[in-house]
Amino acid sequence: MNAPVSTVAGSRHLLSLADASREMLEALLIRAQAFAEGHYDRRALDGIAVCTLFFEPSTRTRLSFQLAAQQLGAHVLNFDASTSSTSKGETALDTLKNIEAMGTRGFIVRHREDGAVAALAAQAREGTCLVNAGDGRSAHPTQGLLDMLSLRQAKGRDFSGLRVAMIGDVKHSRVARSDLQALRTLGMGEIRVCGPASLLPDDGTLDGCTVTQDFDAALDGVDAVMMLRLQRERMEEGLVSSLQDYHRDYGLSAARLKRAAADAVVMHPGPMNRGVEITDEVADGPQSLILTQVANGVAVRMAVLEALLKG
Repeated sequence: MNAPVSTVAGSRHLLSLADASREMLEALLIRAQAFAEGHYDRRALDGIAVCTLFFEPSTRTRLSFQLAAQQLGAHVLNFDASTSSTSKGETALDTLKNIEAMGTRGFIVRHREDGAVAALAAQAREGTCLVNAGDGRSAHPTQGLLDMLSLRQAKGRDFSGLRVAMIGDVKHSRVARSDLQALRTLGMGEIRVCGPASLLPDDGTLDGCTVTQDFDAALDGVDAVMMLRLQRERMEEGLVSSLQDYHRDYGLSAARLKRAAADAVVMHPGPMNRGVEITDEVADGPQSLILTQVANGVAVRMAVLEALLKG
């Protein structure tokens, strides 16, 4: 199966979804659906070592990648930056090279700097595969894929007649960038983006989207609502007046959700700021796909690891 990978220095990597074709995305999603249904070879990656190289905190992404690799029979090395030699001044590249020298073929890398994973991929040896597990504000391709899988399961494979609303802090969100790339490639009928002007990017990320600051208008009749976390750790002071004001203007409540289609689904990449961008009633309600997204993370990451590392 062809996978949406970037070829760097003779190696195969999944760095973003920006250049992925529709055929490639469809192939990965079909394979991931098979994994979600339990159809796979538990020895597909037998004998292959995979390292979760995380320089930034993570719960869902790290654990689902670990489980995905284990389900396929890989040896999993768990790297913790806080207890590693990076605390003594070792660079990310030296860390990669040392673990690579131990015979590790697959690296799942998360880093706080934009472009950091691509920079490491450019220095990796032939036969080494890197997966971007989130770099700065740039990309989070497997999150984009699992969101598309969750949406397909709920609404079918044909996105052309659907309307989706993405709400919140798009400017600082690597998830938003990967989701928007995937939604456009898969032919989403209408993409609405809504948030405070201070949290919307002006770098071309929103090309082809209907952009508004009116949350109620953005919700009218949509088939899916994709809420984004308010990423206070990445933003400058003053971009949001207060959490209370943000919740009033852009928080999704059960009452507000009634503006969407009756069978609309609600998504959130996590971690959630409950009571800020989403209420408990919605997050835990019958229209929520949030835990489905988490479950699908394992299947999607299995499909990606298999595509990159098998054979």
